[in-house]
Amino acid sequence: MIAIKMICVGKMREKYLIEAFKEYEKRLGAYCRLEWIEVPETKLSPSPTEGEITAALEKEAAAVVKSLYPDAYVVVLCIEGKKMPSEGIAQLIRERENSGKPRLCFVIGGSYGLAESVKRCADLRLSMSEMTFPHHLARIMLTEQIYRAFKINEGSAYHK
Repeated sequence: MIAIKMICVGKMREKYLIEAFKEYEKRLGAYCRLEWIEVPETKLSPSPTEGEITAALEKEAAAVVKSLYPDAYVVVLCIEGKKMPSEGIAQLIRERENSGKPRLCFVIGGSYGLAESVKRCADLRLSMSEMTFPHHLARIMLTEQIYRAFKINEGSAYHK
């Protein structure tokens, strides 16, 4: 069974988002070993300088990189990444399942994104859209897409 780890910067606090995430986490239990880690988001002033933002991102990056599975295929979500349809995520998961190293890590940054050092660890930079989403909502959207990918791979009617 494939192991999928989601590494997310920031703690999800909104009950409705937690409930949505838990629903997809439950559904995914039949398909993979899902693990998720919340890395603390560095607190910044209301108007941080570029230097403060960079320092905060590097501090978060150390925790993110430490949390990656060894020998995993790493996907970071970032605006400049590749856009991919749901079928592409399904193909990625299928390829990882059939590889000798069925481990996959997805990384979602905080409100200021991810440090370049984390992006350099990526095997794939993935963009969900040109639109901007709250990073906690992106976690729900990604989890649903992972679930959808498994349903596509099994030929389910879930994906129409």
